[in-house]
Amino acid sequence: MAGEPQDDCLFCKIAEGHVPATIVRETETTVAFRDINPQAPTHVLVIPKVHYENAAALASAEPTVAADVLKEARSVADDEKLESYRIVFNTGPGAGQTVFHAHAHVLGGRGLHWPPG
Repeated sequence: MAGEPQDDCLFCKIAEGHVPATIVRETETTVAFRDINPQAPTHVLVIPKVHYENAAALASAEPTVAADVLKEARSVADDEKLESYRIVFNTGPGAGQTVFHAHAHVLGGRGLHWPPG
């Protein structure tokens, strides 16, 4: 069922504390942890504790939680003392999404050119 933890979802397992991660922030609705394959000096993922396949599904079903993810992305950037940063939501395999649980990438600590790769 949408929103419910999925047994086969890595990010659900991290949110539930069943899989270790380097957690940098946690709220009632979100968990933020360091990416295991960082693409910048700061690369933190912010996930909702509820399971939705992507950011669009999350925003449609639970807009308040989607807003919480964005607020936490900013808090991560503040904690990491990033003056400039990028927040990325990949949606679908063609966009590079590999874990189908909504999540924001917070990237910073180096120049981030446009357009992205």
